[in-house]
Amino acid sequence: MILLGIVIVISILALLFAVYLTKQILKMDAGTEAMQEVSNAIKIGAQAFLKRQYTTIGTLTLALTIIIFLVYSFLGKFDLGWRTSISFLFGAISSAFAGIFCMWVSIRANVRTTSAARRSIKDAFIVAFRGGAISGIVIVAMSLLGVSLLYYLFSIGIETKEVPFLMVGYGFGASFVALFAQLGGGIYTKAADVGSDLVGKVEQGIPEDDPRNPAVIADNVGDNVGDCAGRGADLFESTAAENIGAMILGVALYPYFGLSGVLFPLVVRAFGLITTIIGIMSVKLKNEDENPMHALNRGYYITSFLAAIVFYITTKWLLGNIWFFYAGLVGIATSILIVWITVYYTESSYRPVKSIAKASLTGHATNVISGFAVALEATVLPIIVLSFALFFSFKFGTLSGIPHGGLFGTAVATMGMLATAAYVLAMDNFGPITDNAGGIAAMSNSSDEVRKRTDKLDAVGNTTKALTKGYAIGSAALAAFLLFTAYLDDVAKYTGLSVVVVDISKIDVFIGALLGAMLIFLFSAFAIRAVGDTAYTIVNEVRRQWKEKKGIMTGKEKPDYARVVDICVKASLKEMILPGLMVVVITVVVGVVLGYEAVAAYLMVATITGILMALLLNTGGGAWDNAKKLIEEGMHGGKGSDAHKAAVTGDTVGDPMKDCAGPSLHVLIKLLSTITLVLVPLFV
Repeated sequence: MILLGIVIVISILALLFAVYLTKQILKMDAGTEAMQEVSNAIKIGAQAFLKRQYTTIGTLTLALTIIIFLVYSFLGKFDLGWRTSISFLFGAISSAFAGIFCMWVSIRANVRTTSAARRSIKDAFIVAFRGGAISGIVIVAMSLLGVSLLYYLFSIGIETKEVPFLMVGYGFGASFVALFAQLGGGIYTKAADVGSDLVGKVEQGIPEDDPRNPAVIADNVGDNVGDCAGRGADLFESTAAENIGAMILGVALYPYFGLSGVLFPLVVRAFGLITTIIGIMSVKLKNEDENPMHALNRGYYITSFLAAIVFYITTKWLLGNIWFFYAGLVGIATSILIVWITVYYTESSYRPVKSIAKASLTGHATNVISGFAVALEATVLPIIVLSFALFFSFKFGTLSGIPHGGLFGTAVATMGMLATAAYVLAMDNFGPITDNAGGIAAMSNSSDEVRKRTDKLDAVGNTTKALTKGYAIGSAALAAFLLFTAYLDDVAKYTGLSVVVVDISKIDVFIGALLGAMLIFLFSAFAIRAVGDTAYTIVNEVRRQWKEKKGIMTGKEKPDYARVVDICVKASLKEMILPGLMVVVITVVVGVVLGYEAVAAYLMVATITGILMALLLNTGGGAWDNAKKLIEEGMHGGKGSDAHKAAVTGDTVGDPMKDCAGPSLHVLIKLLSTITLVLVPLFV
């Protein structure tokens, strides 16, 4: 109870610190009347979308809660049924709150960032980063607090080492909501972005965020509902699922560490929150000319260094075995390497992005060919790094001399990689805040100096969004292995087997593996097609407005922004349901028809395929985006040139990949892990 009390107190203090930062942001100047008018339009659109989206998600969540309870009751496991149902609903509500809060903060920080840019880039940078930091702290603290409270409540009257098995519903609920939040938000933001770019930049040759474009408000709204609300729910469920999975593995080491091993993941995460807050508060620009990315990197390295110290202290205190500290270092080093690799493939100063920009000189097709080649290549180094991470963390765990220590070593490495999750999420939310700030500056006719400052921050934000996607899929890969192991442990518990063997040479098991790979491709197809179909509707709507209202292009009439926002809302909510439910239905069918061994193969192959596909989609899309930005900065003819038009085409191809299908696969991988954990009794 002392350990649990420490975790709960630190989580609450972290939330109070986030409240303090929020008050500091809200006290800041909200800008001119013109800035506030644009900001309010973005705010109204984002809130309207989330209200309708979470009404739909809430209905699906309640239905699935009842189904879970009925399934367990039918199997004669009434007690387990109500506990799993309650934890599922609690996880879903917590995930929804995390996503909504992320967006709430971002739509208030964006206009204050624009206003601060009137004074200096240093001031604007602080507002944007601390606005993003609020979301990062709240999400990790909420996840930690939710798991801790659930553990405390479920431990009443039950042997405490059995409690983690009763909490898997929490991770499933968080994953279920996160999938729809990320997918729906991704469809919205990229349909608006693609439609706006195609009809604005390519057809009319007008700048990005030009107020004459009817899709521009929808585009800015999309930054919030996709990159903030969606990513917030994504990393919330990452930390929740990883905590529970690691606790389940800690149960296997109960004879050696007792409850200290079970609660170790929560304690490490709690102290990680403290190191993150220190890292966040250390971030500032040295002067007006410093690259903001350098300041963000300094804070990240400080956070990582402090996380390593925390790991050493906590490992010695609770586990008393130095080898697990080395496993944690492997995770921390892996996160840094994954970030570096992603920056290499998406930053405009390196070979991959430059090669795509150069290919734009010979047309649209060569841009797409070059970009796709970079996307394929970008899967190699992350997989090598993740392979080394799993190998060495398992090796260090084995060297501990404790049975099952190898698997626990991989769990500790996952904790190490997620130790900086709050800071990385702060960098991620920095992106959409600065993107919106640039849009507000353009639409409110701010001075060239203000726009120059917001553009500089936006360029950095584009990189941070790309690198956090690499981080997210890397942590998802380690967490998925952890959860896969937890699934096998659960199967062993229900079947009474000492060792669960998955023989892929069996025909039903092999079929399960094939279906797992197929699911990833089919889900990606649905997500990308949904963006394309919605963008098609938006392009036609913008063309109609320009044709019927001639005064829009001369500035005498205002576009009907609300009409485009409404199209995005309806389309994204409609398109997100089928792929989301498909994941649940196919998993249940495989388990019921083919059994638990086939589900293991299905889960393993879907995870591997999903990691590779997500790396391809995320990094390739980011590289296309920055190749376009590189040309817009003046290379190869600059804005309006043929090379620029080709780069815009590449960017629009990459948009649904990097901001819809790719990020949704992060969630899908962990959803498969948590749903199989919850439904093990149905499969055995």
